[in-house]
Amino acid sequence: MPTPFSTTFTAAQRRLLLFVAHLGLAALANWLAFLLRFDEDIPSQQWDLFISMLPLLLVIRALTFYPFRLYDGLWRYTSLWDVRDLALSIAMSTLAFAGMVRFGMGVRAYPSSIFVIDALLLLCLLTGLRMAPRLIRETGWIGTGRKRVLIVGAGDAGAMIVREMRNNPTYGYRPIGFIDDNLNKIGHRIHGVTVLGTRDSLPRVVAEQGPDAVLVAMPSATPATVRAVVKALEPFHLPIQTLPNLRDLLQCRVEVSQIRNLSIEDLLDRAPVDLDPEPLRKLVEGERVLVTGAGGSIGAELCRQVAKLSPAALVLLDRYENGLFGVANDLVAAGHAFISPLVGDITDVGQMNRLFAEYRPTLVFHAAAHKHVPLMEANPCEAVRNNVTGTRIVAEAAHRHAVGRFILISTDKAVNPVSVMGASKGVAELLLQELARSSRTIFASVRFGNVLGSNGSVVPLFLDQIRAGGPVTITDPGMRRFFMLVSEAVHLVLHAAGLARGGELFVLEMGEQISVVDMARNLIRLSGFVPDKDIALTYFGCRPGEKLIEELVGRQETVEATSVPKVLCVRSDHARDFSHLCALITRLEQAAAEGNVPKLLATLGDILPTYRPSGLSPVQGNPGDSEGTTPEEPLPSSGDAVTAAELSPTGSRRRG
Repeated sequence: MPTPFSTTFTAAQRRLLLFVAHLGLAALANWLAFLLRFDEDIPSQQWDLFISMLPLLLVIRALTFYPFRLYDGLWRYTSLWDVRDLALSIAMSTLAFAGMVRFGMGVRAYPSSIFVIDALLLLCLLTGLRMAPRLIRETGWIGTGRKRVLIVGAGDAGAMIVREMRNNPTYGYRPIGFIDDNLNKIGHRIHGVTVLGTRDSLPRVVAEQGPDAVLVAMPSATPATVRAVVKALEPFHLPIQTLPNLRDLLQCRVEVSQIRNLSIEDLLDRAPVDLDPEPLRKLVEGERVLVTGAGGSIGAELCRQVAKLSPAALVLLDRYENGLFGVANDLVAAGHAFISPLVGDITDVGQMNRLFAEYRPTLVFHAAAHKHVPLMEANPCEAVRNNVTGTRIVAEAAHRHAVGRFILISTDKAVNPVSVMGASKGVAELLLQELARSSRTIFASVRFGNVLGSNGSVVPLFLDQIRAGGPVTITDPGMRRFFMLVSEAVHLVLHAAGLARGGELFVLEMGEQISVVDMARNLIRLSGFVPDKDIALTYFGCRPGEKLIEELVGRQETVEATSVPKVLCVRSDHARDFSHLCALITRLEQAAAEGNVPKLLATLGDILPTYRPSGLSPVQGNPGDSEGTTPEEPLPSSGDAVTAAELSPTGSRRRG
């Protein structure tokens, strides 16, 4: 916001005007001091002293003010330091004037009290002159139309953001109150803004104050705390804004420009992004890296993060050209010249062999897969052809061409699967474990749950439905899922890849499972609508292949901590007989090639005893399941999912 002087006067003219104003106020203060000293009836002798001594006083004031540069400051930033300089300059000039009057000129009739009264009045006048523009600006007397903001969090971040709002009114924010859970702060004021109540009183305060927006100023708050704030504000049509996460703030200073709209990512328990990057650089730097499924959401993010780690070459493989074109263009635009985008099919044996022979990758991330559960239930042969046969062909090519490391991106749906997609990924995990037993290539798998924003995930679908005016469709009110940001999931995948020594199965600790209903309601709320009022929610039941609750670890698996936080290693408690695995996989692939769905499902059951096709009860068992299931020996339930709380201090899974 420009000052009145900055647009009308030059710097020299401004200094001259301020010089005259300061001397004028000095004369006014001296006259007022005489009026106060003599109760507004100045004797003629004292009036003559005032007139005769005033020029000397103004000269001394002017000479003393100049060294303190009182004419150069920007008054919009007036602070205690400026008041200190004023006080020192006034004190020095007053002492100099008193010395000249008393000892230099020998005037004893000049009242001593005038020196003190004059100094105090002048300090008040000059301070008021500087503070008036700031006071007018910060109290909102100018700039009507500023957004009235209620701030949740009266800590350091909240205090700093209020100060910034007052110092920068052009941003358009006016703080009207704080909300904080510290009872000792209730009723107190911070930079002139009152702490109005706790989070429990948030609905009442919003109803009383009628803010235009709510700002969550708690950079270190847990996602659960932020979710509680969003839930409390659910009945109100209010935009909710926030500040960056604490680890995202590069400096301690919080600024108005950092305010952003609250997003669904803020409501998730997020993985740490501040892990030591050195192991990743050692893993990738100088390597020739191949990423299959590079045009997908996971593959694309893998390519972006790998490209930053200085590989010797980065080969991007996908059969969907539009996605591949997009990520390749992004990488080239970012200055990565070692990119080789290839359109190809992982189920083409000849093409894969030629690719490995020509580009000689040393590190492979296999992210190519069919992942949409309902689609794969309707197309089980294609699911097996891509997720099993494709994985086998690429993995065998890696073994044949002596690739150093091969990492499969798997899914939580491979645990106790009820879908063809999940079962096919479970078979792919076993396939890599079998290859790892005899290959010099390090084969490993990384298993994790849903990632926000990935192609076909629930969040973009909900947002599309909200933009269309609803309703938001949900399968079942009890459905819960693991969620993680794609960038953080891929970051942990890279760390897990560095830990692999052959045959491991890693899982990413995804935090707590999130209710899909709560996710939908939060998205409606963050879009500026009231759930069940502006946007309806409807339920249509679980689709084929879906479970109410997903799992990251099966009943016959144990998790162990690794040297990387949030990355766990899974060990099977059941000794797997791999002698017939290759034959079973061959039969599975033949069934897919023949389009024989009953044979395909039966073979999946032979390979994965825990596989229960959608629609079968535990008593019915699996097609071709030699062990079967009985009411006395039920299949693993969703309650067997392992969370961080179930890990013992040594990192092993606790046994009930």
